[in-house]
Amino acid sequence: MAQDIVFTTELVVSELITNAIRYGKPPIQLRLIRGTTLICEVSDGSGTAPHLRRARVFDEGGRGLLLVARLTQRWGSRHTPTGKIIWAEQNL
Repeated sequence: MAQDIVFTTELVVSELITNAIRYGKPPIQLRLIRGTTLICEVSDGSGTAPHLRRARVFDEGGRGLLLVARLTQRWGSRHTPTGKIIWAEQNL
């Protein structure tokens, strides 16, 4: 069970950070919040909201948020005065 959480967290962090690097603007920050759930937050300086899209078979990208949505219980985004935060929550 713990290995599943570690694997899922690594994948979620990787996808959210990659999206921030590719589509966002500096500064990019990661924050993990552990309580009854584990929340992964990635912030960047862009106000552009993320959206799910279904990648075609031969597309190299476009699956990141879909994976995050499938692997976590909830995910979302919120705007901040300096950009946005994308977050994903998983049960512990």
